[in-house]
Amino acid sequence: MHKFGDVSRETLERLQIYVDLVLKWQPAQNLIAPSTIPDIWIRHVADSLQTRWSYPEARVWVDIGSGAGFPGVVTAILMADDDADGHVHMIESNQRKAAFLRTALRETGSKGTVHAGRIESVAKEWTLGPVDAISARALASLDLLMALSEPFTRQGARAVFHKGQDFQREVNEATARWDFDMIEKTSLVDPMSRMLLFSNISARPE
Repeated sequence: MHKFGDVSRETLERLQIYVDLVLKWQPAQNLIAPSTIPDIWIRHVADSLQTRWSYPEARVWVDIGSGAGFPGVVTAILMADDDADGHVHMIESNQRKAAFLRTALRETGSKGTVHAGRIESVAKEWTLGPVDAISARALASLDLLMALSEPFTRQGARAVFHKGQDFQREVNEATARWDFDMIEKTSLVDPMSRMLLFSNISARPE
């Protein structure tokens, strides 16, 4: 299967600029695991495309723990060509990675805002209006992701989290503290992994 679907030539050009930036900054920043560099297009780029495809109608995204920008920058690149109102807010506490994210947005001509701070702090002080969707990849357990994104999901935002082959155990653990509706989609990149789409998330009473 072609992992890049109907991505336009313009989008592919932006993605190439982004990948080149990741590889350029990698020696100093260690943005991605060195072992994944040869497979960056599949392991990171194609995997991240699935985030936006999970909620194509979502216009305002918050990507938590953005790191190197997978999937936040990729989501912003996709929306640069197909959604004039699209915007991705990326929350990253590491100042050097935040600087990289700003560079990536500028160089690819994508619309996003980088919030350099802890997820809890940025979420608590949020005054930038409604959020449609939350994303995170390789960040934390599902239970913790639910807690970190709760200020947004409480207001109606949906969430999409990339999870590996241990996803079912994480789902089971999360149900102890959270109620939610979930759609499980097999990853297009790794048949053992899942894209987990959540809506109607709420904390269970203590």
